[in-house]
Amino acid sequence: MSESMFSRWGRVAYRRRRLILLAALLVAVLGGVWGTTIFATVQTAGGFDAPNSQSQHEADLATQAFGRDAGDVVVLYSSKTLTTASPAFRSAVTSTLAALPRSDVMSYASYWSTGSRQFVSASGHQSYAVIELAGSTDTARQDSYDAIKTQLSAPALVSQVGGVVPTDETIDQQTTASITRAEGLSFPILLILLLVIFGGLAAASLPLAIGALGILGSFTALRLLTLVTGVSVFSLNITTILGLGLGIDYGLFLVTRFREELSHQGTVEDAVARTVATAGRTVLVSGVTVAIVLASLMLFPETILRSIGYGGVATVLVDMIAALTVLPALLAVLGPKVNSLRIRRSAARAAAADNTGGWYRIAHSVMRRPLLYAAPIVVLLLALGSPFLHVVWGGVDAAALPSSAAPRLVTEALNTDFPGNPTSPIETIVAFSGPVNGSAARAASLTAYAGRLDHVPGVTSAQVTGIHGNIARIDLSYAPGPYTPQARAIVGQVRDVAAPADATAQTGGQSAALTDELSSIGHTLPWMALAVILATFLLLFLAFGSLVLPLQAIVMNALSLSAMYGVVTWIFQDGHLSGLLGFSPNGTISPTIPVLMFAIMFGLSMDYEVFLVSRIRERYVATGDNTDAIASGLQRSGGVITSAALLLIVVIGMFSISSITFIKLLGVGMIVALLLDATLVRMLLVPATMRLLGNANWWAPAPLRRLYARYGIREDDGPGPGAVTHPEPESART
Repeated sequence: MSESMFSRWGRVAYRRRRLILLAALLVAVLGGVWGTTIFATVQTAGGFDAPNSQSQHEADLATQAFGRDAGDVVVLYSSKTLTTASPAFRSAVTSTLAALPRSDVMSYASYWSTGSRQFVSASGHQSYAVIELAGSTDTARQDSYDAIKTQLSAPALVSQVGGVVPTDETIDQQTTASITRAEGLSFPILLILLLVIFGGLAAASLPLAIGALGILGSFTALRLLTLVTGVSVFSLNITTILGLGLGIDYGLFLVTRFREELSHQGTVEDAVARTVATAGRTVLVSGVTVAIVLASLMLFPETILRSIGYGGVATVLVDMIAALTVLPALLAVLGPKVNSLRIRRSAARAAAADNTGGWYRIAHSVMRRPLLYAAPIVVLLLALGSPFLHVVWGGVDAAALPSSAAPRLVTEALNTDFPGNPTSPIETIVAFSGPVNGSAARAASLTAYAGRLDHVPGVTSAQVTGIHGNIARIDLSYAPGPYTPQARAIVGQVRDVAAPADATAQTGGQSAALTDELSSIGHTLPWMALAVILATFLLLFLAFGSLVLPLQAIVMNALSLSAMYGVVTWIFQDGHLSGLLGFSPNGTISPTIPVLMFAIMFGLSMDYEVFLVSRIRERYVATGDNTDAIASGLQRSGGVITSAALLLIVVIGMFSISSITFIKLLGVGMIVALLLDATLVRMLLVPATMRLLGNANWWAPAPLRRLYARYGIREDDGPGPGAVTHPEPESART
């Protein structure tokens, strides 16, 4: 039987090990010196809005006509004793605002500069000022804010700062702190767990080395991306999780297999070649699958999804390449010394070496009673997913911050203590064919249009707040919160109101932006799902030569994901366990989160599926016995898969303690999915289903079997399953 390209690559890695390690060292230095500058160049939080939507066009028109009105900085001034009618209150605020440098502040608005009562709270003891910062970019406005943020406090008043720029700054700081804390806490815990898994320091350090290289590689990849496109700050968390988690997982798979092959092969070179041919093949299939799924995020126009898609694909490829080049070279250098510095016997090796132990008993129990295992697990997963049926979509704003953060306190005060959504009105821009002022007909039609908007159910007032040439702006107040379904319904009714005869109208604002975001995601999501399913199906067919196994894997993933979505909804929308997890629920879920979770967890779930079925297929090729192959594959891979999941849970768990609710939700959801997927689904449900399907697992029509024999991703270049020394299964002949 001729060697596969994987075996040949393993021998190349063995013979060029020093050159490969030198190149890896240079890449690591580059990542440490240049890649880590990503923290200074990454974009601020945001990127959730849909480009080219009606709300975006409205915002662009409003900016062109009236300047930016995004509330760069919102300062809330309050006093327990003074009211806004007090001269002392007025003097404190107006003098503070007047003293701000004109080089950093374009304009500001307050109760005393506008006379508008919307700047005064219902109690009269609070007022706020909206400041527009100088600068045409996020970075320039951040610099302007840095220059004035110590000058915003008014004497004798309590001053709290919120708004877009302070909120983004706080999220950036919390995100960076989360990454630093997660890396510092996770590495010692991971090392201890790897010592328990491998029983020796030498073997335990190798997956950590690949994980560290994965993190540096992910930072370098993101830094490169900033040269050509915007990169969201949230992508740092996601790519760090993927870089460290997948790097350790791939390292675990390869090191485990190498230690197994050392006792079966005559030389270290043969052991490296066989390791790359088996576990290396699995890593390649897994890495390409995860990369394809993450690449589907690039189909979405939202910056945050595209950014994480770019960074995620780059990170997975870095991990995969490191696992297939650097790790074989390290194994080649160590050879039998990979078992040195031992502190105990390796539990994973012991379980795989003989027909005893927990995985042996589980495997044969599942083979004897597959339906008894499969039915209740499916029912449980569907029940866990049921809360997702009543999901309520919302946006990401200052509510994602800790409850004590000043930007969040300001946002909550504006929403509860001030009349008529002062910082989040529904805004309509009306573009006439000619100037409004000076034309009685256009002025009358504008007034009539505003009156029609005022009568839309849910709208409490409609006021013309600006006229510039042929552009007029109407602000609509309403009672519900900006991200509620009721607010979105109002947006829909406002958009249904006919514009003046010689004008066009576009509606924007936070509620409209969320409406457009949901529409954009809903339009793209089916195409994403179709691309992921087709690509995964094709890749798994090329890996296993079956049409049944890819379909089964997709169904298993759907069950895992549905359970994850349901649990996340139950916790973060409905508020269960909020005290334990340390967050304040707002009754909604951002629509971008399920999309991200789908991409990340669909890929990671396939990681474990590929590893499990690869071991099953390996045994099936050798024996032709489906039941024995499933039991043997589960026995030999069960410990490794659950260990890999445990290590990844540790990594994600460190990020789940983030004070940013958005990141915490992602982390908790991924932990739930990993726990369910690596235990109930891959260890019990998949083997039980394969036992029930029997030899039909390996079915493919004759033309496709010939296609697989020619182009399949196999461990050797010989024939595939059903065409080896064993008779072809009856079910595969049809």
